[in-house]
Amino acid sequence: MHHFEPEKIRNVVLLSHSGAGKTSLSEAMLFSSGAISRLGNVIDGTTTSDYDPGEIKRQISINLSLLPCQWKDCKLNLIDTPGYPDFVAEVKVGLSVSEGAVIVVCAVSGVEVGTEQVWGYTGEAKLPRLIFVNKMDRENANFFNTLKDIQTKLGTKCLPIQLPIGSQKDFQGIVDLVTKKAYSGTPLKETEIPASLQSEVDSYREKLVEAVVEVDDELIAKYLDGEEISEEQIYRCIKEATKLGKVVPVLLGSALKNIAVTPLLDVIHDYIPSPKEREVLKATNASTGAEEAVEAVSGAPLSALVFKTSNDPRVGKISYFRVYSGVVSSNSQVWNVNKSSAERIGQLFVLRGKTQEAVPQLSVGDIGAVAKLASTTTGDTLGSRERQLKFAPVEFPAPLLNMAVQPKSRADLDKMSTVLPRICEEDLTLKVQREADIGEILLGGMGETHLDVAAERLSSKFGVEVNLQRPKVPYKETITVPVKAEYKHKKQTGGHGQYGHVLLELEPSPRGTGFEFAVRVVGGAVPRNYIPAVEKGVNEARLEGVLGGYPVVDVKVTLYDGSFHPVDSSDMSFKIAGAQALKKGLAEGQPVLLEPIVSMIITVPEAFTGDIIGDLNTKRARVLGMNPGNGVNIIEAQAPLSEVLRYAIDLRSITQGRGTFTTQFSHYEEVPAPIAQKVIAKRGQ
Repeated sequence: MHHFEPEKIRNVVLLSHSGAGKTSLSEAMLFSSGAISRLGNVIDGTTTSDYDPGEIKRQISINLSLLPCQWKDCKLNLIDTPGYPDFVAEVKVGLSVSEGAVIVVCAVSGVEVGTEQVWGYTGEAKLPRLIFVNKMDRENANFFNTLKDIQTKLGTKCLPIQLPIGSQKDFQGIVDLVTKKAYSGTPLKETEIPASLQSEVDSYREKLVEAVVEVDDELIAKYLDGEEISEEQIYRCIKEATKLGKVVPVLLGSALKNIAVTPLLDVIHDYIPSPKEREVLKATNASTGAEEAVEAVSGAPLSALVFKTSNDPRVGKISYFRVYSGVVSSNSQVWNVNKSSAERIGQLFVLRGKTQEAVPQLSVGDIGAVAKLASTTTGDTLGSRERQLKFAPVEFPAPLLNMAVQPKSRADLDKMSTVLPRICEEDLTLKVQREADIGEILLGGMGETHLDVAAERLSSKFGVEVNLQRPKVPYKETITVPVKAEYKHKKQTGGHGQYGHVLLELEPSPRGTGFEFAVRVVGGAVPRNYIPAVEKGVNEARLEGVLGGYPVVDVKVTLYDGSFHPVDSSDMSFKIAGAQALKKGLAEGQPVLLEPIVSMIITVPEAFTGDIIGDLNTKRARVLGMNPGNGVNIIEAQAPLSEVLRYAIDLRSITQGRGTFTTQFSHYEEVPAPIAQKVIAKRGQ
């Protein structure tokens, strides 16, 4: 594919609820444009976009796919994204490098939860949008019902620019409302508008013209005076209204049967802005901290954003990037502004699914990839040393579900520490953390499917086999009353014996103060050189409490007396005495179990508020407050971590995927006695 100027490039992201047919649509678009010679199928696992083994197995998109094709005189960089909510990172990334979006809606299901979510994302990103009503050939498909649903849920500015000829098994083609011409078959051929449709064509065309002329004062006047508006003027107004977000054109077709896909390519070509026409992008000058405009000009210094990283077992690390100004060439050197280091660029290529096509250079507005960059990661800006501009990286949501990663073998354990960061580099909504208190490595993600896919990726890409399990809760223990404890370690053997004698005072401390060791010995009852050994024994023993073997916190331990033997005393003797005295004191100090409490902020549609509050009550949660607004309720609550380990799954189930939440550790609290007994009994099994 040869070099294209920025005005001849269209970067378009395909979005939808899972199962609406984005991947099938992207396949039909590639086929119709001549980019591929055979139409693949999701069920057979033969599509260009879904080539990952996990995608073929599940028959859903997991990764963002770049799918460039040429239509008329333009290069279209189609970006197919997953519809499943667990893979929202890929959606956010696709939005960040696009000038427009095609939202795919199923003609049977209508507007679903995922459709509303991606509609919100495109609104935040201020992207011009098109809607494509897919699966018009399916049983129960109804364009007019779907259109009504779209206008009710997404807004009345969603206006059809096409109407269907037939429906379900009789779906044949479309009527173009601007030209008032009908097209049917594959490929589309001009035909007569069915007489039964004529009045609807006139009515919907009138509404379209009335809406789009609002962007041109002269045309409004002409329209109100009853003058004819030409097709060319209507096209120009639709483009402007789409760019401004005042109108969202609605198209229709069948991706699977490749009916009415070419008009969608025409509309992308005609109505989606080029990189040259987009709002001027701002970047921060790394040297001065000032904001500067980045203009889409080939002659300007290079500014490119690395928006995705993937690890290929054969090629190594592949960095996907979008050029915002200047030109980047193969076998050149660029400057990584974030890392303040030079990067050598090897062979550049454009990707079409898994196919790589080598290119000599990529110019402003284009999207491509390069392998084996040394220090560059997702979110980094590549530019020139002379003008170091840095783009703001894409913001990703925090992980919602944590699972403990258990290696299947010793060899897997050895490799895990190097491999886990690499899959997190590919997907920035995955996070790895080591929980020292419970001795587990936790992998956090957006949901069960997300984490299952990550585990499969560890196996298929890096040969590391793991099991994912529910993480342990990091309980703690403390005492509730002050107590004194004495322990004398005395052992006589041949030669030197062992002797260490300590008296400890244990006092409960306020929550969150941790563990403190103090000394109040007078008269050399315990020689100064043995005190560190006592402290070491106490600190080691506190890691395993007397109830369930959990670490002890919020206790002040004071060594206040003891005795020694001039010959038999040793560091080891006093270490043992300190440890045993602590255990004795803990047992007598009315010990209790403590559990972590997390603060939660839950955002749900108002209709689900009652169900959420009811569910929180079953989880021993305390609702602290509610803030209603814009049809949603923001609920603030605190709940024991043990009750909300799988809240991501529960919330999705209760709200049909419409709710979101965040959690943050707050403090530790005493576990109610009946629950504590169960935790301790389970721990002892």
